[in-house]
Amino acid sequence: MIYLDNAATTRPLQEAVEAAEIFLTERYFNPSALYGGGVAVQKEIAAAREEILSRIADAGHFSLIFTSGGTEADNQAIFCGGKRGNVVTTAGEHAAVYQSCLALKNRGVEPRFAPLRPDGSVDEEALLRLVDEKTSLVSVVHVNNETGAVNDIFRLARQVKEKNPRCLFHSDGVQAFGKISVRLTEEIDLYSVSAHKIGGVKGTGALIFRKNLALSPYLYGGGQEGNLRSGTENVFGIAAFGAAARVRFGSLRETGEQILRLRELLFDALDPALYTRLSPREGSPFLLSVSAAGLRGEVLQRLLEGEGVIVGTGSACSSKHPFSRVIQACGYRNDILQGVLRVSFSPDTTQEEAKAAAERMNEAASRLKEKTGK
Repeated sequence: MIYLDNAATTRPLQEAVEAAEIFLTERYFNPSALYGGGVAVQKEIAAAREEILSRIADAGHFSLIFTSGGTEADNQAIFCGGKRGNVVTTAGEHAAVYQSCLALKNRGVEPRFAPLRPDGSVDEEALLRLVDEKTSLVSVVHVNNETGAVNDIFRLARQVKEKNPRCLFHSDGVQAFGKISVRLTEEIDLYSVSAHKIGGVKGTGALIFRKNLALSPYLYGGGQEGNLRSGTENVFGIAAFGAAARVRFGSLRETGEQILRLRELLFDALDPALYTRLSPREGSPFLLSVSAAGLRGEVLQRLLEGEGVIVGTGSACSSKHPFSRVIQACGYRNDILQGVLRVSFSPDTTQEEAKAAAERMNEAASRLKEKTGK
């Protein structure tokens, strides 16, 4: 099998599983327990927290709480930050941000959505026009999870705060963390990350936030995570997350260059008469969205699966909709929207796999086109 849907989830790294397994078999103690085993496990959580946070932020200025994943981290950021006036975000957000912003209407907060450019990046000028003195939060995805477009969240955060110094700035960094170079600046208030996108396990994520920020709990209970995220910690997932971060950040630059070559190798091997590129060349190297115009992406996906190639048709969270909401917001016509395939890479992807995947994508689209008469 050639697995090229790593933006949806990655295979857990062996190093991550091995680092975490002991917490299922031997050190299974509750981290809140006061006896030696519990205290030792709590120290392991602290070590993983330091490992993850240090990779992208200064521990003197930022803190980190563990969550059940990127969705919970996004939700906590949106509902804690968007408490008054209006919230400004983009039409290209992951559903965890997009739907949370829509839900703010029920709390008397107006959601405002900035349009996208054709490559999936936000129209920065349009976004800034939506920000006013009543804006309580701006949320802009760092890497678009369907096109790979990278938003300059650092420049945007500065510009937002020049316009409204009291406004908070959040970014969903799920497709950026462990894949592109990131170092949070003081203008970034909240940043969401996830473990299973970088070789950790599902069910673990984190919300990174500025230390002097008055963050509210999203879950109440026993007061874990500094009273900001109650519930017994997922020690196995947290330990795996820390180990995955250590591995991925250990070769971030080299891996990025390697993946970029694979992405361009695969795209260059696609038949231009069959596929249109949607992803920008300067975007994340880990993502490539294309469209077989006039054909149905989900049919191509099934044909490719039958040939041993696994690709996506967009965000896994939007798979129940006829078109990708994000790609539609880029302004493409319906025949392009129908034929979208998302190819996403991991450091384990080989040149041979990229070449074989392109060949089978060409064959599948050609067969389907001949069958449908399109």
